[in-house]
Amino acid sequence: MSRGCVYLVGAGPGDPGLLTLRGREVLALADVVVYDALIPPRLLEYAPAAAERIYVGKRASHHTLGQDEINRLLVAKAQGGACVVRLKGGDPYVFGRGGEEALALAAAGIEFEVVPGVTAAVAAAAYAGIPLTHRDLASAVGLVTGHEADDKADSALDWEALARWKGTLVFYMGVANLPAISRNLIAHGRAGTTPAAVIHGGTTPRQKVVSGTLESLAALAAEAGLAPPAIILVGAVVALRERLNWFERRPLLGRRIVVTRSRAQASELSRRLEALGAETIEAPAIRIEPPADASDLRQAVADRASFDWVVFTSTNGVDAWFQTLAAAGLDARALAGCMVAAIGPATAERLAQFGLRADLEPEKFTGAAVAAALATKQDLAGVRVLLPRADIAPKELAEALASRGAAVREVVAYRTAADLSNVETVARMLAQNEIDWLTFTSSSTVKNLVEAIGAERVRASRARIASIGPTTSETLRRSGLEPDVEADPHTIPALVDAIVKRERAAV
Repeated sequence: MSRGCVYLVGAGPGDPGLLTLRGREVLALADVVVYDALIPPRLLEYAPAAAERIYVGKRASHHTLGQDEINRLLVAKAQGGACVVRLKGGDPYVFGRGGEEALALAAAGIEFEVVPGVTAAVAAAAYAGIPLTHRDLASAVGLVTGHEADDKADSALDWEALARWKGTLVFYMGVANLPAISRNLIAHGRAGTTPAAVIHGGTTPRQKVVSGTLESLAALAAEAGLAPPAIILVGAVVALRERLNWFERRPLLGRRIVVTRSRAQASELSRRLEALGAETIEAPAIRIEPPADASDLRQAVADRASFDWVVFTSTNGVDAWFQTLAAAGLDARALAGCMVAAIGPATAERLAQFGLRADLEPEKFTGAAVAAALATKQDLAGVRVLLPRADIAPKELAEALASRGAAVREVVAYRTAADLSNVETVARMLAQNEIDWLTFTSSSTVKNLVEAIGAERVRASRARIASIGPTTSETLRRSGLEPDVEADPHTIPALVDAIVKRERAAV
């Protein structure tokens, strides 16, 4: 078998959005991903589902594999013909031991590529509101390992030179040695009044910053309980934080929010919440699958000319319909003789992606409201309406249309199955009061998650509940839970807005 290759990829310091485009490209090629402790789990989703994922995380007190073992692992996988992505926190060549791994690969004759990442000094400082350089304050940056903080004879650190440094100093991996770092700098001439800061969990929702002076910082950090991962900044630029601190002003910073949508749909809600500073935990609760028997859907496509209206109640229904059209060699033109209704802006947007503009978008999403909206277009007596929906869709809409005289045909366009892949994590975090919000975007997510976890466990926790709309809220109440907020209108953006408003009201 021909030899493979290895990509040494910097993943950045924690925010998944800081992975480079090249990093994402090579992850998509991976047969094997070898990753560190601080890698955001979401980044692993960019690798093929079949790729082998090997955790080699190293913490201060525990190493899953030693560095020599990691080097041998990379060589062995590549020699076996695999495309290996070595996913490292920050930048591979900035205190990441990527140089050692590259030397091992070179010695073995393995082809490799280094994909730089955003190092913590740059990213964490920026997210803390501290520019590393400033025309009036710092024209140089020094990156220093904080592991070696004692002023010993064989130290690799020149404390006298560091103390004289005219720019910004950044100490990596030094929070445990912060008292010694401060003491050595001051002893060698650096003013104790020099602004200094410790940044824990930089760029993530868990970011916490303590700032003070070189002589006060160690006590302040200890009082705040700061622990690794953290970096230390020393220099005049730290004083700019008070004016430039943008990230920590986000309204949901540090809030842990459970997103209960199918994996294929969770990204929009997660992305909106994370943009406001939240940490999301995806617990899909549901999985979208094709119908067990798609013959009814195929027949509805064949009978499309017999319907006056096709009412799409979700993006999943739109996708299933157009997939069936495509399988029959058809496209959006096949609906030329029908009127089309879309329930909710997301559904209307998905229709537009297939080249169709909805003839009707009801303002409210309840069955009665949708039927009333259709009735404003024409008398529904005898009107033929097709509803391509989920297998467990509530009957309210079909009954409301039938009560107005419509001839309703429901077909199963997709199935909603339970997905409890992350339910144990959510249950544990609820028990430990580590969840701030549970979001529910459908009755199915309520039924599946609550049945698995138990309403009593939710009530006993501090978690608040956000509902997408009245149908979901009613299901919550039947399950013994009262929603704290309900989206109005019943959309993902409005759901996020409702959470933000409640958080701001609590301040």
